[in-house]
This record gives sequence, C-alpha cells and structure tokens, in this order.
Amino acid sequence: MTLLPEPLRVQWQQRWEHFERVAADDDRRWFEKRLTDNPEFKKNLQRLWACSEFVAASCRTQPQLLQQLQECGALDNGVSYPQMEAELQTEMQSVCSEDDLMRVLRQFRQRQMVRIVWRDFSRQASMVETTAEMTFLAEVVLREALAYLYQQACEQKGTPYSTSGRQQHLVVLGMGKLGACELNVSSDIDLIFCYPEAGETRPAEGGKSVSNQEFFIGLGQQLIKVLDQRTADGFVFRVDMRLRPYGQSGALVLSFDAMEDYYQTQGRDWERYAMIKARVVAGDPLAGDRLMKLLRPFTYRKYIDFTAIEALRDMKALINREVQRKGMADNIKRGAGGIREVEFIAQAFQIIRGGRDSRFQEPGLLAILKLLDAEGLLPAGKADLLTEAYTFLRNVEHALQGFQDKQTQQLPRDEAGQRRLAFLMGAADWAAFTVQLNEHRRNIREVFEDIIAAPDEDDADVQPREGHQQALNLWELLHACDGVTPQILSLFESLSYDKAEAAAEALHKLMQSKVLLGLPATSRNRLEALMPSLISACGEVVNSTETLIRILPLIEAVFRRSAYLLLLVENPKALQSLVTLSSASSWVAMQLALHPALLDELLDRTSLYSLPNRADLDDELRQQLLRVPEDDLESLMETLRYFRLAHSLRVAACEIEGTLPLMQVSDYLTWLAEAVLSHAFRLSWTQMVERYGRPVGADGDEAGFLIVGYGKLGGIELGHGSDLDIVFIYDAKPNSATEGERSVDVSTFFTRLGQRMIHFLTTQTVSGALYEVDMRLRPSGQSGMLVTSVAAFEKYQREDAWIWEHQALVRARAVAGSDKLATRFDDIRRQTLCRERDAVQLKTEVCDMRAKMLVHLGTKPSVDEEVPGFDIKQDRGGIVDIEFLVQYHALLYAHQHPELITYTDNVRILDAIAQCQLLPADTVQLLKDAYIFYRSMGHRLNLQGMKNTAPVEELEGYPARVADIWQRVMA
Repeated sequence: MTLLPEPLRVQWQQRWEHFERVAADDDRRWFEKRLTDNPEFKKNLQRLWACSEFVAASCRTQPQLLQQLQECGALDNGVSYPQMEAELQTEMQSVCSEDDLMRVLRQFRQRQMVRIVWRDFSRQASMVETTAEMTFLAEVVLREALAYLYQQACEQKGTPYSTSGRQQHLVVLGMGKLGACELNVSSDIDLIFCYPEAGETRPAEGGKSVSNQEFFIGLGQQLIKVLDQRTADGFVFRVDMRLRPYGQSGALVLSFDAMEDYYQTQGRDWERYAMIKARVVAGDPLAGDRLMKLLRPFTYRKYIDFTAIEALRDMKALINREVQRKGMADNIKRGAGGIREVEFIAQAFQIIRGGRDSRFQEPGLLAILKLLDAEGLLPAGKADLLTEAYTFLRNVEHALQGFQDKQTQQLPRDEAGQRRLAFLMGAADWAAFTVQLNEHRRNIREVFEDIIAAPDEDDADVQPREGHQQALNLWELLHACDGVTPQILSLFESLSYDKAEAAAEALHKLMQSKVLLGLPATSRNRLEALMPSLISACGEVVNSTETLIRILPLIEAVFRRSAYLLLLVENPKALQSLVTLSSASSWVAMQLALHPALLDELLDRTSLYSLPNRADLDDELRQQLLRVPEDDLESLMETLRYFRLAHSLRVAACEIEGTLPLMQVSDYLTWLAEAVLSHAFRLSWTQMVERYGRPVGADGDEAGFLIVGYGKLGGIELGHGSDLDIVFIYDAKPNSATEGERSVDVSTFFTRLGQRMIHFLTTQTVSGALYEVDMRLRPSGQSGMLVTSVAAFEKYQREDAWIWEHQALVRARAVAGSDKLATRFDDIRRQTLCRERDAVQLKTEVCDMRAKMLVHLGTKPSVDEEVPGFDIKQDRGGIVDIEFLVQYHALLYAHQHPELITYTDNVRILDAIAQCQLLPADTVQLLKDAYIFYRSMGHRLNLQGMKNTAPVEELEGYPARVADIWQRVMA
C-alpha cells in the first residue's frame, strides 16, 4: 500500500487528534491497540480517514461501528446478497413502527456504506464488487421496507384484489444502474412503481375499501418516505421517480395495462434506452416477469433497428449543449469521453440487435462490451480499451462520491481535492492522473464518434458517387413534375439508365402511391435521404432499369417500417450489396421484398460472402434457438425461418459473387435443410415427450424416429427454393404406450409427432413457411400413413413397392433423427436395391414411367411459338433422362456391384457406373457434363425467378446427345 503523501498525512493527523479528543477511553484504546498491532489496518485507516470525510465522521460518531466490522472480518471480505439479506432480516425483528423501520434501515445502510467504501478505497474490492454490493444493499432495503409497509397498509386499508379475485402486490422496477447491478457508492435509485390489475381492497369488517390505484399510490409514497427522508440517522437512498410514464406529471403508480399502453403508444426513444436496464428489484417476482414480457416489444424490435443511431445522434447533440451550457467539461459522466458515452455505445448495439439476439438484452454494460468484442462488432481491441476506460472512470466516480457520501461526477478544482483523487487512483500527482484520465476519455470518444458518425462520414472507402448530385436533381424534379418530362428522361440517360422511360414511369408510379403520400414525416425524410443514393447506385450496373424496378417493391414494402430505409441510408455498403445482388438476381430481390428483415444480412460483407462449415452451421442454429424460451413456439418458428432465409441469401450471394461453385451450392443448401430438420425434430420431440411421456423402443431403450430425405434432398442436390421430399419412419415396441400421465399408444404418439413436424415446417408465419414439404413418396403415397413403422416400411419395400418407388429409393438417405434407426434404414435400402431383377421387365417399367412423365410434364407444342423452349428437367434429353439412366443401372446391377448404391447423388453414382464398366467412360463423362451443365443453368434460372425452360440454342447440344444415349441404352 502506498504511503500517504505529506498533505494527506496532515489531514489524517488532524482527524485522529480530533477523534482522540472526543472518543471514550475504551474506544480510543481499541483504536490505539489496532494501530500498534496491525500495520495493514493502520495503513487502511489512515488512507480512509485522510480521503473520506464520510468514513472518518462515521467512525468518530459511532466508533463501535468500525470495531464490529473489523472484528467480524467484514472489512476484509465481500458480502453476498443472501448474507446481507439475512443480516437485515435479523435487525428487522425489532421493528414495531414506521419510526423503528426508518431507524433500522438507516443504521444498516451506514454500516454497509462504511464497509463498502473502506474496501473500495483500500482496493480490497474491485469496481465490479463495489457496484454489486451497492446494488445488493439497495435491493435488500427495498424488499424489506416494502414487505413491512405492504402489511401495514393491508391492515389499515384492506388487502388489494383484482376484479378476478387475485391478490395484488406492488412491482418495483429498478432502472439505470440499479437495474443493471452497477450502482455507485452514493447513487440515487431510479424506480418505477406498478401493479398487475385494477380492483379494490377488501378491508376488515366495517372498514372502507379503496381502489387498488389509491392503495398502491399510498404505499409508494410511504416507501419513498422511508428511504429518502432525512432524519437524525441520515437517509437510506435518494429516490428518483422521474423515469416513470409521463415523468413528474404522471401518476406515481400505474397498472400493467396502463404501462403497456403508454409505452406502445407514447414511449420515446430515450425511454427505450432507459428500459434496457429495467429489472424487477422488489415486489411480486412472477407478476414482474409478466410485466417485463409486456414491455420487451417496446424496447426491442424484431429487426435490426438502426433508428437507435439516429436517436443517439439527437441525444448526443442535447448532451453536448447541456455540457457547454452548464460548464460540465470536467464531469466524468456527462462530459466528452465520459461514462455516459460508454453506456450509449453499449445501449446503441443493444437497441439495434436486442430484438433479434436475446444476448443483447443483458443489462450489464461490461457483459455487453465482451459480447461486442466476441461478435466482432467493434474494431479489434476497442472493447478492451472501453472496459479499461469505463472501469477507471467508475473508480474515479467512487473516489469522488465516497469522500462525503454525495452524488457527484465533477472533478475537483481545489488542490486538496485533486491531490486526494490522484492518490486514490494510484497516480503520483494531479498531472500524472490527468494524463491517464485524458487517454481513457480519448479512447471512449473515438469509438463513440465512430459509431454515431453521420452516414456521409462513415466508411472512408465508400466514396460519394459521381452521379449522386444528378440523382438528387432527378428526384427533386420527379417531385416537381406531374409526369415524365424530357428533362427527367435526359437526367436518367445521363445516369446511364438503359431504359430511361421505363425507369421514369416506375418511379413516377411509386411517388403516386397512396401509402407514400400518407407517410409520417420521419418515414418521408428517410425515404428522401435514400432515393437519390439508390437511383445513382442502380445507374452504375448494366441492367440499371431492371435493377431499379426489382428493388422498388422492397422500398414499397418498408414504407411504414422505415427503420429499414434508415438501415440503407446509414450503411452505404449495404445499399451497394442490395443493388449488386438485385442486378444479378430477381429471386434475391423478390426474397428481400418478401422478407425485408433480410436486409440485416447486407450489413457485413464478410459474413454475407462467406459461409460456415457444416458443423458450425448446425452449432450456430443451436445457439440461436437456445436464446429463445422453449415454450415460445412462435419465436422458435420465427428463429428457424429467419435462419433458413438468411443462409439461403448468403448462398445466393456467394454463387452470384462466384466464390461458391455449383456442387458446393447444392451441398450447402442441403446442409442447411438438414440442420433445420434436425432442430425442428428435437423441438418437436421435446414438446411431445413433455406432453405424452417417452415412448419405448423395441429393444427396451428409447424409441427412435427418422426423417428420410428423397429426391434433391436425398441426392444432396437442393437448389434455391427447392421443396423437401421426406418420409417419416419410427421404431417402437409394438402395441406399447408412452410412459407419462397423458399416455398414448406409440402409433398415435408418432403420428402426432409427424404432424407437429409438418406444422413446424409448413405453417405460414410472418416469415412465411420454412419449407414446402412433399410426403407423397411414403409407403402407399397420399393414402398411406403419415408415419410408418420401420417393420412396415421394410415389408412394403419388399412386397408392395413399385419399381418407380425403388428408383426413388436410390436417392434416399437418412437426414435427421435416430442414428440407430438410420443404420436400420440403410440396411433395408441396401437389401431392397441389391435384389436381383429381371432386366427386360425393369427396362420396360422404367421406360413406361418415363413416357408417362413426358406426356404429363414435358413441353407441349405452343401455338404462340414456332420453337418452344426446352424444359431442362422434363424434356427428352434433360435431367430426368440422366436420372432414370442412373437409377436403371443401379437397380439392374447393384446385386453384382453394391458400390453403385453407396452414394445417393447422381454424379458419384455415374462415377461408380464408369468404374464398374457398365457404360463406356466417354458416355459417362458426357452424362456428367450434361447433368452439371443442366443443374448450373437451373440455378441461374432460379436466381432469375424463371422456370426450368431455356432456348435450345443455349444448351450446347446436350439434349440431342443425352437423347441419343437414352435411345442406345433403353431402346
């Protein structure tokens, strides 16, 4: 411990001499003995009495207080919440009146404050420990005081009940640093009082009932008085109620309904910031949980909410004016680079991302800074710098406030105060302290300014567009003119629009929209800020008019959700990605218009154009679902849907960018479907077991459930927007029932499990359906059971399945569910496909099925077209011909060459056909080349929102060559 510098030694000596003059002999002798026998205690006592008038005065007036704390070891050890609560409850046993209550609470508070300041100033406690114990202190006195006063109020006015007969209790929300468990050593406590439901009290016989509102207002007033009023024993906590709805002019207490109505209809941006730190600190905890769920939609939006940045800029301007007006440059909370700016940095990200990611709903600031670092939302190292700076400033704050137990954040201007503060902060002198302080404040200010910079200050590498001024002129001209004029067309042409008249008509139509004309001022201003940048950006791509027309439905879709307009204004790189992707793909533009929340994915180009591996993909979804309560079915479904949409967009972006080849596109889309199916199954299984109990397997273990993928899912060949061909199989002890109170037979259990899976996948929510699902390949097709036992599946494949169903089985594989049942399915598949078959009968059935498909699904002659387009999937020489050739060879030769059915994708089966020399190598290579060509073209057509039809002249002769192979092999 650093020795006291001379001026502080003088201060200590004066206070010691004063103590010696007024202290009783026994008290003086106790102190003298400790000073002689315990050097550590002596150094700490000197430090505290020199630097804290509050502690010195407390020890002088109540010397036994410090004696008790030292002898029980409280000065050397922290105190947990249960320990503090138990101590106060013991003392509360002597309370018989409100005066007793006020005395006990104040004496308890003074004892705890001396202990907390002692440990903080002597650096035996970290900043986090100090703020935590201050929060414990506030909570225990609130809870004990409220419990006592509620009982007294019930005896005087009757017990409050709702109209439905439920007893009512006050709920106390702690705001600010109390809510975040970050209370400083001389802080006000910001509170909001509320109660669940309207009603009235039930008084004792002969008494007069009052409304719940009147009851709780009186209770709230008593609670404030007990805590806030100064007596001979001091005060407990200064109480600030200004954060309640309507502020000082509002009712002291409101019902939950009134609270919800206020925040949803009148809540302001600063109140959203305040509500981030709201926490139930006293009263009915169950009712409090219900209240917090009601208020969460006000605080956190379900989309990435960039309105926070706009609000932050406004608050920054107000604070700057306040600092300048009141001369608060030396205020470590409100001044530049102060505590409040660190809080704003954290809260901005919480508001922006908290609705989508519940991890950002954590009220603690340091935890949020760690999260920002882990998520890469701040430049490398900046979160650590902010943490160090914040910790330093909070320690300074405690040093300032612990001096006289006064709430202040103003740096001292007197020499004695500066010397004291520098010493407590470990600096050699005031100049050295100032160097440290200024460095921390610069670090905070730098990050703060970067985050709230106006969009034209952001992203130095995004230069203003050459045509921006022309686009601005064009947009203003469109406002001024009733229609399309030559001047407007000329401006479009100068911006390199390929079809100036069509672009002008599209924008003119947009501006005549009734929705646009009725927009509120905020939304209109954001649209005005965005459109010139959008017009200019579209002019830079080859298909400028088409790109603009593709994006306008998105703009119309978000007119009234203008946070998305602001997102594009605030993020020039996101706007550039929107234009680039929409230029390349009408499908992407359509997806963004249908699901504007996907605009969030454009914010980070690094993540947009890179994809996690298979394991990380699954883990990412698992972690996102963990953040959603298990009983919140709607949110679970939305999480799955957004995850699928977001990753589908990223795959499309990578394909457009050319960083992901065709085969990997299909692989990734298939992995994505498997991850979604796997987690949808786990959620469905958990809910079913909770409701009906656990089914037993045939071997006595837990029963199994399996999702089998057919078609493109089974063949690992999914494309953009593909549906899922799936079959459900289960394995359970025959004729058994689940083990639970609501037991059902296993057949019913698994049927309902299958129905729940379908519900998870196909229900239309805000984000649409998860996947379109086709179950027609299950045994007996649409007339068959939704879920089939593995025994019945095996029997069907052996005795009743058609050849086309065995063809489908070639591309079937387990994609989610029980590993043990997956092994059993693989055995059934292998046995079925490796059966020896009559070659003539097989060829006949395969050809007959192909002929039927050509009739029903192939391209029909068109009276409007002399040369109809070619359906790359269904027409002769297309994908289905190749698939049927593959399946024919697998079924005919698998009994001799089981390697033909090792894999389920066509390319690797073709490789096996070549290795087994069942077709010439050049023939197989041609089929592979054609198949990959068709699939690549199919992906391109999908990205343009087109059907699988292409002009014959673009197909490089593959249809004729594949048809020739079909003729030679299958004729």
